[in-house]
Amino acid sequence: MGKFNFIETEIKDVYIIEPTVFGDNRGYFMETYNYEEFAAAGLDMKFVQDNQSKSKKGVLRGLHLQTEHTQGKLVRVIKGEVYDVAVDLRKDSPTYGKYVGVVLSEENKKQFYIPEGFAHGFVVLSEEAEFTYKCTDFYHPEFEMGIIWNDPDVAVEWPLEGIDEVLLSEKDKKWPLFKDSKIEF
Repeated sequence: MGKFNFIETEIKDVYIIEPTVFGDNRGYFMETYNYEEFAAAGLDMKFVQDNQSKSKKGVLRGLHLQTEHTQGKLVRVIKGEVYDVAVDLRKDSPTYGKYVGVVLSEENKKQFYIPEGFAHGFVVLSEEAEFTYKCTDFYHPEFEMGIIWNDPDVAVEWPLEGIDEVLLSEKDKKWPLFKDSKIEF
């Protein structure tokens, strides 16, 4: 048995990854990434940057992407809980413009792999959350782009029950609609 369970989602190349957790009365141990096991599952990527953020309940980050130097991301939550979303922007994909979402938490320890060619975002469901992710390319702010979080065509069903206000950055409030963005890979 491998150290990871790679679950294919309804969108090709997007995976939910469940690590094997070894726990006892002292705590737990798990591998969060193993190149050989990921490559054997068809996820043969090179990560070049690790990022971490901390956000409070109701913070919504996204939907972000880079139009050049596109980034694949392996994301997970180390404290709290988020709803994480990947939107397919690959022009020739049968799921172009569709999204897949998953709850990531410190309890379920699931990870989410979002390949290049996708917009990405998440909303914090717990009082606060710490979110960490690996990227396959470096951040290039000059190529940063986005789609408005509540786009009617993408129609993400954000689980906002118990969230009084969606908290967005000024930049995230101004992203265009999907139909107006002209983003495709």
